[in-house]
Amino acid sequence: MKTAPPVRRALADLALWAVLCGAAVLWLRDDPTPSVALGLVLPLAVAAVALPLSRHRPEAAVLLAGVPCAVGLADTTSPAHVSVLILAVLSCLLGLRTATTRTPLLVLAAALAGCLAGCAVLRVGPVWWFYALTVLPAALLLPWLAGRYWRGRTELVRGGWQLARSLEERQRFVAERARLTERADIAADMHDSLGHVLSLVALRAGALELSPTLAERDREDLAELRATIADAVDQLRETVTVLREKPQADPLRPATDTVEELLGRAVASGVPVRWEREGPAPTLSPLIERGVYRVVQEALTNATKHAPGSPVRVSIAHDADRDRTHVRIVDAGPLPGRVPGEQAGGHGLAGLRERVTVLGGTLHTGPYEEGGFQVSATLPHRATPPPRPDDSTGTAPESARRLAQVRRSARLRLATAFAIPAGAALVFVPAAGYFAYQLSAGVLSPSAYEQLHVGRTHAELAPLLPSKPFPYPPDDARSAPRPPGTTCAFYRSNGNLLEEVDLYRLCWSGPRLVTKDTLPAG
Repeated sequence: MKTAPPVRRALADLALWAVLCGAAVLWLRDDPTPSVALGLVLPLAVAAVALPLSRHRPEAAVLLAGVPCAVGLADTTSPAHVSVLILAVLSCLLGLRTATTRTPLLVLAAALAGCLAGCAVLRVGPVWWFYALTVLPAALLLPWLAGRYWRGRTELVRGGWQLARSLEERQRFVAERARLTERADIAADMHDSLGHVLSLVALRAGALELSPTLAERDREDLAELRATIADAVDQLRETVTVLREKPQADPLRPATDTVEELLGRAVASGVPVRWEREGPAPTLSPLIERGVYRVVQEALTNATKHAPGSPVRVSIAHDADRDRTHVRIVDAGPLPGRVPGEQAGGHGLAGLRERVTVLGGTLHTGPYEEGGFQVSATLPHRATPPPRPDDSTGTAPESARRLAQVRRSARLRLATAFAIPAGAALVFVPAAGYFAYQLSAGVLSPSAYEQLHVGRTHAELAPLLPSKPFPYPPDDARSAPRPPGTTCAFYRSNGNLLEEVDLYRLCWSGPRLVTKDTLPAG
């Protein structure tokens, strides 16, 4: 949880402590027999220490708040004090400031066990046991669940804002990627079209330069023209290098001509190309046709650049059974006396590999025999959609993971909110119900008590008596003087479960009532 500044935290703790002080004063004012030490001084002193402590050690603060509740069991008037309210507040802060579940449950169980141990050590009456088995578990569990719900709701709202900020950042990233894609498209177009044309022009100029019918002046002009074209190609390469920060290819760009027209222009430019097509030509999608065109175009461009004058073999084979088209371009390497250019495999082949991969195919490039080079591609007859970036790594998007995490956490909190009270009810409700039954079954109303006359038999008075006597009278009531040879039974004067009430004692000698006494509460 996000922490507040120190001054603000201190003011919040002080305000909460002031509210508890007001509740303690009101509670003590309504108590007919107030105990200032147990009902005011001790709980508020513990609260003054526990509230700041709960920010760093909420578990220890709950255990500390359980001390006044355990000490309050020694009060002979009533175990209920404002310390229960303080315990509930700190239990709520425990749920709010602790993300785990196991440790807080152990702390709550330890606090309750301490109070029950206090009941056993002090040998308190059934009212106090009933109080420890009903009020204290409710003061521990229910506020803790409320605090957990508050924390979960706060985390959900904060996670929503974080996700919104993440989406904004992602939108900016998408816009930036679109800009880079556009730059890459420009570079691809320049390299695919203009680079190919310039390479053919340079090759044609080189062929004319070797013509024996040219004059020396014309030969010098052609040499200068070829050098100028070479400079233009170098400048184009530099421009492409700047623009293509991240190679991208657009598989949706329509083809402007066919492979046959491309090869025809190459032959007309003096490139010795021999090509063949195997198998019946299927109906290919525009994406695949453009992909085949690009493979042949890039391979021819590399061949004229790095092995000028070398014969080139182009093979296009259609495999109808497997719905695949195999394209293979092979050159024999630079001719003797010709200086090869740069090694193949620059931006052109990198962009070509990306294009073929996007279409669902494969591309292999490398040396062929002695000094040669080959480009081999396999393309499907129908383009395969490229995998989504998130699917390629086998992981879900960040938003989906966050949503699944929040849903799991919400389901866990919901299950905990029902399971913990249900488990506590299975443990404490039967015992508390039994004690409540014991306390309420032995109630003799004052009006019925007045109708009991000494000397009457038990059979005569049975309609006025409860079904069973009160089984838990205090020790001083049991030890009070009684007529010799009599058997005494005790009854509560009303059914109030959280207060000590007057007891009625009926002493019997055989079946006859001998005496009846009223033992004041406490």
